[in-house]
Amino acid sequence: MPNPLPSLLAGVVFGLALAAPPGPMNAVIAEESVNNGWVAGARTGLGAMTADAVFLVCSLLGVVAFVERFPTVRAAMVGVGGVLMLYFAYGAAADATGGVDAVPTDGAATRATTGFRKAFVLALTNPYQILFWLTIGVGLLEPGRLDVFAYTPYVGGDLTGLLVVRTGSPALIVGFFLGITVWITGFPAALRAAQRRVDAFAPVVAGASALVLAGFGVVFLVDAVRTLA
Repeated sequence: MPNPLPSLLAGVVFGLALAAPPGPMNAVIAEESVNNGWVAGARTGLGAMTADAVFLVCSLLGVVAFVERFPTVRAAMVGVGGVLMLYFAYGAAADATGGVDAVPTDGAATRATTGFRKAFVLALTNPYQILFWLTIGVGLLEPGRLDVFAYTPYVGGDLTGLLVVRTGSPALIVGFFLGITVWITGFPAALRAAQRRVDAFAPVVAGASALVLAGFGVVFLVDAVRTLA
């Protein structure tokens, strides 16, 4: 019987490599973490990971392929995602400037739940996540080989061939989600630790999150308009 440990560890590395690079999901996690605490940040990351689980199931059922086959449906999803990102960017900017909080302040549980919903909805309308599960993600359960670092954002080309694993093992999927879990719990913890040392840390993170979300929001809207045109 094959040893599942190598596949499990490779999955952890893969999940970390995909979850760690800067992007809209990490911007939302960061903003929630510094303004509402570790629980809110971790729950926000859980929202994004839950969307990945939904995409996994939808990929196996052919739903993601359906979305990609009809550009109008895809453009509508991307457009909604762009609008939401701009809206959340406004909320993050308000936090950075000391304006009215975009998140209700009626308890830590409510704030954590709000972050979960934000990340979940954004992830469901993120074309990059859809494309990942349409191409690479669904292939994780099919027999074959996967060059793990080749798909790492920004630096994948430089790491090609460094870690190649066999796919088709459930341990790879389990490890993948374990890697994401490590990130969505460790990243908020690191932010909170830094915040305790730097008084002005929260406004800086909120401002950076607003810029990232606004930038991706504009990109998504332009993508949607071009597709519909």
